[in-house]
Amino acid sequence: MSDQRPWLAQYPAGIPANIDTNAYASLNDLLSEATKRYKNKPAFKCMGKAISYNELDKMSNAFGAYLHYRGLQPGDSVAVMMPNLLQYPVVVHGILKAGLVLVNTNPLYTPREMKHQFTDSSAKAIIIAENFASNLEKIINETEIKTVVTTSIGELLGFLKGGITNFVVRNVKNMVPKFNLPGSVTFKTALAEGKKYKLPTFESKHDDTIALQYTGGTTGVSKGAMLSNKNLIANGLQAKAWLKDKFEEGGEGAMLCPLPLYHIFAFSVNAVGLFLHGVCNVLITNPRDMSTINSAFKDNKIAGITGVNTLFNGLLNNSGFKKLDFRHLRAAVGGGMAVQRPVAEAWQKLTGVPLTEGYGLTESSPCASMNPLDGTERNGTIGIPMSSTDMRVWNEEENRVATPDERGEIHIKGPQVMKGYLNRPEDTAEVITADGWLKTGDIGMMSEDGFFRIVDRKKDMILVSGFNVFPNEVEDVLAGHPKILELAAVGVPSEKSGEIVKVFVVRKDKSLTEDEVIAYARENLTGYKVPKAVEFREELPKSNVGKILRRMLRD
Repeated sequence: MSDQRPWLAQYPAGIPANIDTNAYASLNDLLSEATKRYKNKPAFKCMGKAISYNELDKMSNAFGAYLHYRGLQPGDSVAVMMPNLLQYPVVVHGILKAGLVLVNTNPLYTPREMKHQFTDSSAKAIIIAENFASNLEKIINETEIKTVVTTSIGELLGFLKGGITNFVVRNVKNMVPKFNLPGSVTFKTALAEGKKYKLPTFESKHDDTIALQYTGGTTGVSKGAMLSNKNLIANGLQAKAWLKDKFEEGGEGAMLCPLPLYHIFAFSVNAVGLFLHGVCNVLITNPRDMSTINSAFKDNKIAGITGVNTLFNGLLNNSGFKKLDFRHLRAAVGGGMAVQRPVAEAWQKLTGVPLTEGYGLTESSPCASMNPLDGTERNGTIGIPMSSTDMRVWNEEENRVATPDERGEIHIKGPQVMKGYLNRPEDTAEVITADGWLKTGDIGMMSEDGFFRIVDRKKDMILVSGFNVFPNEVEDVLAGHPKILELAAVGVPSEKSGEIVKVFVVRKDKSLTEDEVIAYARENLTGYKVPKAVEFREELPKSNVGKILRRMLRD
């Protein structure tokens, strides 16, 4: 670690400069310790149904034993493809207990995307929500998958509620296309069978890969980031250390989890970090249905929420959310994309709680930096490096560390940085230096006191007549217009200036015109940063976790 870490002076009392990853041999050992400590506490809750740490332990033992009984051996890869359901933590804990490798899979993947991920990871088994099984049927014969476990939305919700839920999903909403997967079993059948067998014994090492977390593929083919026991132990302990002051250990306050657990942000922060602290995660199966989020606030003492900027913005524009009681709320953490200043300010005004921004990548498990949860307003920064983490801004042209407030590429070094990309040593070498620095591709700067700020992605930068324009800046300014709901800025070719700025806008007020948008930009931005084109859309393309996909708009 570097001796030049000005951010250490900014650490709130009680947060350690370093965490001890050697205290646990495996992530499974770390999770098991928490399970014993909080055995009678609720661990996860979904659609009004909760499971305790002890219930999770018993069910995951059975599920891990079932996978072993089906012939899976430690080190084999298992895909998990479902939204936020109580089955998810049961499956994941079972996979870890059996020494298998978790392959988190986006349920909205097309058959082509599924085939790539399953063949690249050499997945031998899959646990899949029945809603998406018809897509699996189309490509399963082109993979190594031999064991298929299907699950339904209502499978762990109890006989009556589960039955009603499944009837509505299958027969009223027609959300389960017909499928034929010979040899597949249901989740409950797997649990019942697994109770007859024992978990395998195996040695788990710090450097063993225990999860393959696939990147979004925006820079080429989707790649599997190899995350080890050490990586996920580190990030779990880091997240726990930074969030513990806002949550009573094993107390009543719950954490709302609208982000899917298969996404690395929610996986590390919610499924690991807060699990270690005895905090119940309230899972939202479909965050696009904001009424379910409103109901969760009403039915639980929600002390915290994790999300992305578009989610927080959507909630702020939801009439039901505005009427909620936020007396129990103590923390709101945004990540995955830049938190816009107008959104952060509106959030604090409505809830009385700051919207705290964190930062990281899939390749860093993901948390690398975070703003302290001390209530101080720091809109626009991604915070300071977390425990045991070093960060720097690198001047690539001069091959040196940038001076404070000088722009450059942000690099990360710490125990949470991945081993590399699966079967892609050349790609790994492009992003991890010989001395262990992860090159993020994000352009940023560090202030004198150690706080970091993202300016933008390298590839998103717009070049207008030789001047650099960073989309985040344009978006942050225009997001303050009272008639704009959402927007994204991209560069489009121009014979005159090389590129011009174009913005795609979702209107909050249908009377908004192109002239109004440009006039507002002119009031707040230098001439070359002002959009020359405005296109109104009913909605913007987003990833499944709500991140606006500029790439699709450019294409």
